[in-house]
This record gives sequence, structure tokens and C-alpha cells, in this order.
Amino acid sequence: MSIVQKPWGYENRWAITDKYLGKVLHIDPGHKLSRQYHEQKDETIFVLEGTLVLELGRPDTDDYSKVILKPGTTWHIKPGTVHRFAAPAEGCKLIEVSSPEINDVVRLEDDYDRVAK
Repeated sequence: MSIVQKPWGYENRWAITDKYLGKVLHIDPGHKLSRQYHEQKDETIFVLEGTLVLELGRPDTDDYSKVILKPGTTWHIKPGTVHRFAAPAEGCKLIEVSSPEINDVVRLEDDYDRVAK
């Protein structure tokens, strides 16, 4: 297992193989991950605790939506899907299982200045 600190909380990478990646994400209250997409990475999430606000698409387009996910809810995020995870006041803990492309992240928007300019 490997704990990786992030500006929005931390992730616990509990399975890293050449075929899949398993992580537990701990999102601090009021924080958001990047609005991003993956070119190859295919992921499925399972909410363990709290509420996850899953933003899909870009806010300035017709395909933008927000989905509220409660504990026990799953969601599949296919490659190319623009998405963002946000945790309201109580924070959120979720499991993410994905294909192994750990660095396949294209950031479009970020609250922590991690977008390439």
C-alpha cells in the first residue's frame, strides 16, 4: 500500500499491477479534484462514505451535468469522459478501480494550479 498526499486529501493505492489499479480516495470536505479526462484509463468508482458530487462534461456545454452519489453507489467512467469529483461539507471516501495507466490525466481545470499552460 502507498499513501499519496494530494491537495484535496489523499489516496491509498492498495493494488498496483500491470493489469489494474485499486485506490481509496479520501476527499476533504469542500474540496474538488481536477476537471479531467483520461485518454486510455477506464475506471469505476464505489462510494464508501459521505456524498460525492460527480460533475460530467464541461460547464459551458450542453452535455454538462451533476450526479449525486451516496454510499453504495457506483459509476463507470470511460476513457475520454470529462469528469470531476467534488465533496461537499462532510467530505467523501470512495474506491476507484481502473486500468493501470496511473499518469493518464489531462487536466482542464484545477483549484490547485496543476493545469499545464
